[in-house]
Amino acid sequence: MTGDSLGALPVIGISTYREQTRFRMWDVTADVLHAAYARSVEAAGGAPVLLPPQRAEAAPALIARLDGLIISGGSDVDPDRYGAEPHPRTRGWHGERDEWELALLDAANAAGLPLLGVCRGMQLLAVSVGGELQQHVPDVVGHDEHSPGLEIYGAVRVAVAPDSQVHRLIGDEVEVSCHHHQAVAAHPGLVASAWAADGTIEAIEDPGSRFRIGVQWHPETADDQGLFAGLVAAAGQR
Repeated sequence: MTGDSLGALPVIGISTYREQTRFRMWDVTADVLHAAYARSVEAAGGAPVLLPPQRAEAAPALIARLDGLIISGGSDVDPDRYGAEPHPRTRGWHGERDEWELALLDAANAAGLPLLGVCRGMQLLAVSVGGELQQHVPDVVGHDEHSPGLEIYGAVRVAVAPDSQVHRLIGDEVEVSCHHHQAVAAHPGLVASAWAADGTIEAIEDPGSRFRIGVQWHPETADDQGLFAGLVAAAGQR
């Protein structure tokens, strides 16, 4: 374990947004993240550390100080990252964040660091290995159940592949909270391990790694500790 200053607690880095933000008397550019991520890590026995966007060259040194990594949810990935033209509904990407998180993913993979990608984090994991995204899921499945709109999460039942890492953490079939209009279309070197009834890929993983998982849903928003517990347990074995 590398997080010696925090005693026996595995140190889990979590990537953050950088957005114009209003709080108290301030209206400023701030590094922010839903507190549910950190609280979920704490509940699983880890020590969360926030990782705001910064120089990509800093990623390897920072990864060397961590025991585990979460790439959090957020805006669309720049389609240029996977060689596509933007769909009319693809918008709001942040090049600085894309570059930073892709650098974190590359450094984490090189170091064998336990990794959990959440929503955008799963999509970016796929892009990092040369994959592609479906830019607007309703065009493919014909409904908006994966992202009903605004701050509302969609309730989606997912079936999990037997003998997968995800299955060992959450079981056969669960209802999850989704908020995504994009999805993974290709994920070379990784395997799909959970699907919605409409065929949308809801989890991918690396069967050759101790813990390298992406999920399309938001486990931090519900009483869904299996994935965080698995990440922290894997981090504690480093």
